[in-house]
Amino acid sequence: MDEQPYAAAITFVPVADLHASAVCYGAALGLPLVLDQGGIHIYRVARGGYLGLCQQAAPPIADDRLILTIVTADVDAVYQRLVAAGITTDGPPRENPRYRIYHFFARDPDGYRLEVQRFLHPFDGDERQTR
Repeated sequence: MDEQPYAAAITFVPVADLHASAVCYGAALGLPLVLDQGGIHIYRVARGGYLGLCQQAAPPIADDRLILTIVTADVDAVYQRLVAAGITTDGPPRENPRYRIYHFFARDPDGYRLEVQRFLHPFDGDERQTR
């Protein structure tokens, strides 16, 4: 059997206001919109990894057990873009020695917890993520 038999992964989350979510994920985070199905937007997060936002009539219930983490080499630039777009964060990026990451948390328009991080050690063979 092929080691990676799957072509992609899409995580779908319900949102109350697709336009507000598009500003957060598309404009502020800079994720490319790869498919607009009207009430569903699918954004590319990384090669083979996607985030689907689904317009819902009832407001979704954000749960802190779910964390949408985006890994990037330039955490500081993403932080500045989110702050400029009015996205709430828990403060500027910082090192977390326990997990050996540089990161910060934010809240999207529906209250979902977002984490933007850079690994301070090799991750999946990508040396660009290290210091």
